[in-house]
Amino acid sequence: MENVVLIVHLILALALIGIVLMQRSEGGGLGMGGGGGAQSGRSAATALGKLTWLLAIAFICTSISLTIIAAQKSSGGSVVDRLSDVTAPPPASDEPDETDDLLAPSEGDDAPLVPSAD
Repeated sequence: MENVVLIVHLILALALIGIVLMQRSEGGGLGMGGGGGAQSGRSAATALGKLTWLLAIAFICTSISLTIIAAQKSSGGSVVDRLSDVTAPPPASDEPDETDDLLAPSEGDDAPLVPSAD
């Protein structure tokens, strides 16, 4: 379920970005673009404007849904409880690791510890 909501959320985010980029700049925000004529308090709602609102509301709903799903998954304990498991050192082993190059050669090895200068 979480994966489905997450995929819908990502599709909504990309669609919202695309719709916002397709809209005509009305200026005012950065002091550029738009221009001309008497300014009214409210402009006519276009189809792109309505679609932007619809996508934004759906995006917010999926965001809240993902937050609720994540909260339900993590309700078992706190982050501090999980940190104690991570920071605990692994149990010590008396057996040396055979892949460790820093160990002295075993008794069966014929190689000298220091290479000869011959």
